[in-house]
Amino acid sequence: MQQGRGREATVPPYGAPRVPGQSRAAGPLSGAPGECAHDDGARGEHTHSEPPAPRAVVERSARRGVEPPAPRAPGSPAPAPRAAVHRHSVRGQILAALRTALVDGELVPGEVYSAPALAERFGVSATPVREAMQQLSIEGAVEVVPNRGFRVTERSPRELAELAEVRAMIEVPVMLRLARTVPAARWAELRPLAEATTEAAATGDRAGYAECDRAFHRALLALAGNQQLVQVADDLHRRAQWPLTAAPVARRGDLVADAAEHLALLDALCAQNLPVVQSLVREHFTGSAL
Repeated sequence: MQQGRGREATVPPYGAPRVPGQSRAAGPLSGAPGECAHDDGARGEHTHSEPPAPRAVVERSARRGVEPPAPRAPGSPAPAPRAAVHRHSVRGQILAALRTALVDGELVPGEVYSAPALAERFGVSATPVREAMQQLSIEGAVEVVPNRGFRVTERSPRELAELAEVRAMIEVPVMLRLARTVPAARWAELRPLAEATTEAAATGDRAGYAECDRAFHRALLALAGNQQLVQVADDLHRRAQWPLTAAPVARRGDLVADAAEHLALLDALCAQNLPVVQSLVREHFTGSAL
């Protein structure tokens, strides 16, 4: 696939799993070059000649759809707005799917993706896709391209190093404080989360490992009792997992080595070995496979 800022690669269209509860069927894009698909009033978002949308990632996050309400008799009170809840659920599914696609490298840095085209391939309306993309824009994963869609942000090694530095500034002091105060039994309770990262790494599943990795770090920081700290650190962690421009895919061995550091960190925390804790946390950020 060709990469380039503002350029849309030509690929064969394909179908994608339909998100439950939606009436539109997923299918390949249609139309000759120069045609645009318009949905929910979107104008100017081209849907032809785009990179492929994420494959199979919706299956991971799709939940059972909401059944449509029964017809209402004249004069009867209006039912609760179930459709709004359902749309929010679909938006969350699409957002999770797009985040997974970012980690897997299926959303290519520098490429432009339109909401209507992704919606066709996901089998949903353009509205939840556009809302999910707007959230990714706030997070810095994509940028808005007027009248075209969203370009996946091209990131540099320097940005990744800066993220690692900020994460270390936040998390190292917290981990050292927790190492002095949290009893060993509490750290032992987190071992299943560390082992889950090891299992995900062994399969080479980048997206699955990314989820387990963040879950482990959230659980560590949650012991500090500061929810704002957990949210800020998790946002930085997520940004650090997005691939660099033209970066090689992490090998399974890199993931396994990264996961092994989780277990080593728990051992050091249980032993209250502060120098080892500090060293492991810093090295974990700078040498992370994701």
